[in-house]
Amino acid sequence: MKRTLGVCYYPEHWPDAQWAEDAARMATLGLTWVRIGEFAWSRLEPVPGRLEFDWLDRAIETLGSAGLKVVLGTPTATPPRWMLDRHPDMLAVDRDGRERGFGSRRHYDFSHEGYRRESARITTLLAERYGRNPHVGAWQTDNEYACHDTVLSYSPTALRAFRNWLARRYQSPEALNRAWGNVFWSMDYASFEEIGLPNLTVTEANPAHWMAFRRFASDMVVEFNRIQTEIIRKHSSYPIAHNYMGQITDFDHFAVGADLDIASWDAYPLGFLSDRLAASPEHKRRFVRQGDPDFQAFHHDLYRAVGRGRWWIMEQQPGPVNWAPWNPDPLPGMARLWAWEAFAHGAEAVCYFRWRQAPFAQEQMHAGLLRPDSVPAPAYDEAAQVARELAAMPDQGTAAAKVALVFDYASAWAWEVQPQGRDFSYFRLVFESYRALRRLGLNIDILPPDATDLSAYQLVLAPGVATLTDAFLGALAQYRGLSLIGPRTNAKTTEFATPVPLPPNLPGLAATIARVESLPPDVPVPLSQGGQFLHWREKIETAAEIVESTADGWPALIRAGGLHYLAGWAEAKTMINLLEKLCAEAGLPTMRLPDSLRMRDTASHRFVFNYGPDEVEWHGRRIAPAGVYWERL
Repeated sequence: MKRTLGVCYYPEHWPDAQWAEDAARMATLGLTWVRIGEFAWSRLEPVPGRLEFDWLDRAIETLGSAGLKVVLGTPTATPPRWMLDRHPDMLAVDRDGRERGFGSRRHYDFSHEGYRRESARITTLLAERYGRNPHVGAWQTDNEYACHDTVLSYSPTALRAFRNWLARRYQSPEALNRAWGNVFWSMDYASFEEIGLPNLTVTEANPAHWMAFRRFASDMVVEFNRIQTEIIRKHSSYPIAHNYMGQITDFDHFAVGADLDIASWDAYPLGFLSDRLAASPEHKRRFVRQGDPDFQAFHHDLYRAVGRGRWWIMEQQPGPVNWAPWNPDPLPGMARLWAWEAFAHGAEAVCYFRWRQAPFAQEQMHAGLLRPDSVPAPAYDEAAQVARELAAMPDQGTAAAKVALVFDYASAWAWEVQPQGRDFSYFRLVFESYRALRRLGLNIDILPPDATDLSAYQLVLAPGVATLTDAFLGALAQYRGLSLIGPRTNAKTTEFATPVPLPPNLPGLAATIARVESLPPDVPVPLSQGGQFLHWREKIETAAEIVESTADGWPALIRAGGLHYLAGWAEAKTMINLLEKLCAEAGLPTMRLPDSLRMRDTASHRFVFNYGPDEVEWHGRRIAPAGVYWERL
């Protein structure tokens, strides 16, 4: 696998005379890929039917002549203003019934048939013109599906599409009524045309209604993306990617990824720490200029799974961003560290966003590799250093992981629909399990919820999966390693009912969850051997072996053979202790890493990354802040 660097570039933002100089500087810097075009629709078609591709022809030729490869984006994330005159009902509507208007980006409803046809038209024109262009090496569909909360739309267009989706899924209103339990509160429907969207109800809507709407909304993203991939494949053999984001669960990325060749994501460590990650103020202060030590790695492993082994970073933060509550400058060295961590997790390419900082419009405070005056910003030299290091180090693949962690987008929807506790977050539950594994120095694979073969792993975790698939249950029944399931796993049917037999209903495990409780963060549940549960605990009746109990006498961890069930949300130290014991039983070597140090093994090298603001000693080596150390295995 050839590892490469790239950058995002907007030739339409700069004078034509500047393109050749920019391209030459990119090549000299050691870049290979240049992503362009994803926001350029108004310059490609300034008025309906008047196509102006000449400037894009020249831009691609200029970049290609400098030895660069182009990732060409379809421009459907930014429909031009005239599109609203053609399709005034294409705009999404928010949960409170307000139309989301023009003046920014992502102003479309995924289910709108007219806009789908327009997207297919512009994609066809691009694919026909550039599908075999020797300077184009890859495609990107649209840009950042779900960004700005744009998957769920409550428009009349969405309502019509939702009713059609329900009719296909359930075939009759009677079947839907039975599946949803609509006898409750006299919610029975006589026809699909009577069914509304689940927002704006007096109190909570039926959770089955919400869950169906979430599945529908995800399917609309899948369909919208598939329209473009099918068109591109008719005219081009170049691989197709989409750039996902961090901690976004609004649609099923595995389902979208099935139609793509490469999964990519947009990594903004400092923005995500400030804007999204649930963490203590002390944690955020400590890592304010470096980013969380595990957040990027989690997404690297997730998108490696979504891409079935092939993944990129399409946008890598190079300096302060413009969109988070606070936007600090990265610690010197972090642009290099973030790139190397991605490569250690198997990235094929890391593309910095962006080449030159824009002096105008919404993102003028977002740093690039160059300042607006074309003087190199700090990340420029760090990118050059990474390019030199890549050239000097032989390529290697990722090392085989012996630990797997299941991630399921539908479970995120389920627990958003019915959290039962204000701070219950599926993403956070899974992420804290991942963090504990990383603190033990382990490589981790993330698996989709329908994984059918677990035999490559010595330890498998599945926390919080709302409904275990038949495929996974079959794989679990055949699995001979150790597994840790729960909490809140297999607790719902696909139609959001409580199953009978009661959860967890796992193969070979005699256990019944009699009651659950969610607890405020200052009400822990102590465990008899030390440690505690937070947020969530289950009172379980069981004939299985009890490994650990709560101080008030309920089973906390039970097992049948290698299958373990955890009946609560273990706080961080408790989780590390538990996983350390399981790894020892499984024969997996572990090491407790310092708070800021993380490790990743490739097929040939061990990489160590210091996310902390202070120097750290590790195995006789002193690793500087933002430092990267590697050694041959």
